[in-house]
Amino acid sequence: MTSSMASQGPHGNEISGEARLYGPTVQAREVHGGIHVHPAPTAPARPASPRQLLPVPANFTDRKDDLAALDGLRAAGSSLIVVSGPAGIGKTTLVSRWLRSLSEEFPDGQLYADLRGHSSDEPVGPTEILGQFLRALGAGPPPADAVELASLWRSLTADRRIAIMLDNSFTATQVRPLLLGGPNGLVVVTSRRRLTGLRMQGAGFHQLDALGRDAGVELLTRGIGADRVKVELPSVHRLVDLCAGLPLAVCLASARLATRPRQKVGALADALARGTGGGRLAALEVEGATSVRKALDASYAVLSAEAARLYRTLGLLPVHHFDAMIAAASCGESLEWAERRLDELVEANLVEDVGPETCRFHDLLRIHAQERAMEDDSDAVREEALRRFCDWCLHTATEAQKRLTPVQFTLPRCYRYEPVLPPPFADDVGALGWLDTHRAQLLDAVRLASDKGWYDTSWMLVDALWPLFLRLRHYSDWIQAHTIGLEAARQAGNGEAERQMLNSGAIGLGAAGRTDEAVDWYRQSLQAARAAGDRRDEGQALLGIGACHREAGRPAEAATHLNQAIAVWEECGYPRGAALARTTLGEIALAAGTPDEAVDCFTRAHATMIEVDDPHDAARALAFLGRAVVRTGDYAAGMARMHEALAVFTGSGAAFWQARTLEMLSDSATEQGDGTRAAEFRARARTLFETTSPADARRLDGGG
Repeated sequence: MTSSMASQGPHGNEISGEARLYGPTVQAREVHGGIHVHPAPTAPARPASPRQLLPVPANFTDRKDDLAALDGLRAAGSSLIVVSGPAGIGKTTLVSRWLRSLSEEFPDGQLYADLRGHSSDEPVGPTEILGQFLRALGAGPPPADAVELASLWRSLTADRRIAIMLDNSFTATQVRPLLLGGPNGLVVVTSRRRLTGLRMQGAGFHQLDALGRDAGVELLTRGIGADRVKVELPSVHRLVDLCAGLPLAVCLASARLATRPRQKVGALADALARGTGGGRLAALEVEGATSVRKALDASYAVLSAEAARLYRTLGLLPVHHFDAMIAAASCGESLEWAERRLDELVEANLVEDVGPETCRFHDLLRIHAQERAMEDDSDAVREEALRRFCDWCLHTATEAQKRLTPVQFTLPRCYRYEPVLPPPFADDVGALGWLDTHRAQLLDAVRLASDKGWYDTSWMLVDALWPLFLRLRHYSDWIQAHTIGLEAARQAGNGEAERQMLNSGAIGLGAAGRTDEAVDWYRQSLQAARAAGDRRDEGQALLGIGACHREAGRPAEAATHLNQAIAVWEECGYPRGAALARTTLGEIALAAGTPDEAVDCFTRAHATMIEVDDPHDAARALAFLGRAVVRTGDYAAGMARMHEALAVFTGSGAAFWQARTLEMLSDSATEQGDGTRAAEFRARARTLFETTSPADARRLDGGG
């Protein structure tokens, strides 16, 4: 190393015009002693860009749509993306796979941190994560002060092209301090919660759903081999279905089978199918692996006490879909309480939001919720929740019955926990729509009440569902419900309810074409009514037997029983019953080619139904009257009456009777030679029959 001394002027200034010197230089007036010049230290090399993403398992399957959705969010400008879903759904694997495919776009590094939002340890604080990230980027020892640390992080990442994966996040607050300081990076967050609070930071959101069956089969195949899957494909399908599309569950099942090469796939499927409560979850445990139960327990553990209570309660209910009204009623709480708790469960991805005000459980989550209820709640608490659910179903269905068929509401109701919630409908169409939408749930309540020995609740529920059966004609449900209701009424020792179940159930059997069974039920009812001295029920049984004879092609026997019914009902002062019998007599006359006689029967029946304020049966009589008037030769007047009846059925939502009336309009137009209108009416009738009476739809097609 050489040193140089610059030429100086008299005051130590550089002499103008001298050449500029480079390298280590000393400028001084006098020098005493030696001069030592040391080279500047060489700056440390910048560390390699960190590549911390987790490896992607070799059995990563499908998810093409999800990967495309993430691409779409990024293309739309999202630099912060939240991927959420329940435990075990595959969030971490998906994001790892996606970010690895983008490695070339982030030359400054890809960082990973597990925020431990649902682990047994405390969630990781942002200070600890920032320290890890800064060290990985070569920033040296991070400052101890949190504010200074955050400032350094923002400064260091302001211009860098970095991708960050924040795995297992718990709250938006946990994430915000870790966001990048500039626009060139990408942060992807995974969480069992939806983290909607990150909308304030402009986050894009993607909800990860369960795997489809084909993807589940592919995932299992990679674990146990194609040959084993091919040999037992039906059992493989059943096993995958029982895992409910949860990748963690499929992988655990695969691991169990892989360690037991001689075990049949069907044997494990049988074990899962037999599992009740936590039995299925227990069958999906593998030593040394995170089980489905443990993963779900971790999500459950961080719920508020009230949300956890609702989670357990919903797990007990025999429903596949639920809303805030069901939640409130089953917990005995207000609607506002239930809405807040349900929102918490949706945010935690423990229930799925599947439609307007409608939620459901993932299959394995429902099992977990039921397991927690069995372990955490007493028998009395569980029974109260189920009883409140059944009472709410009964109360709401009864309100619909009072609105739709008030003349049929004759038997009293009793409740253990009478609900105070308002009915979820305000008019006839809403009431019928509610009954139909909740049909499966209401039938499950009928079965539950019967199984629990709440026999009065069971048959009362069946009775309350009369307008659903009468107007929409779900024959299978009609018959099943009344079979249960009849046994419940007998177990309750209520003879009046027993006769009601026999008569209402027999109507369903007859309408479904099971005429002999219907006659048997009516005869049981007739015998019981005479034994009890109940003339009104006696007339109902006679009417039913007469209607069955008509359906069987025995008009003479039918007329005999119908006239007996009229005599009984006129004697005991029940004009509505007599009008019902006259309507059926009118149908017999119409079929026999005596339209004038039919007009007389239908006219008298219609007038009586108007007097007793039964608009539905008045419209039935009016529709038949219109058809009979057409047959007498007055086409315009008859068509007008049928159109009037059709308007009533359309307004009330009575789809089956809309279809019947349209069919009569079609027949009348055909007889008049108006083929175009006839075809239009027939097509509309067929469409309605497809959902209310498939047998009638086939009949219109010429299929019998």
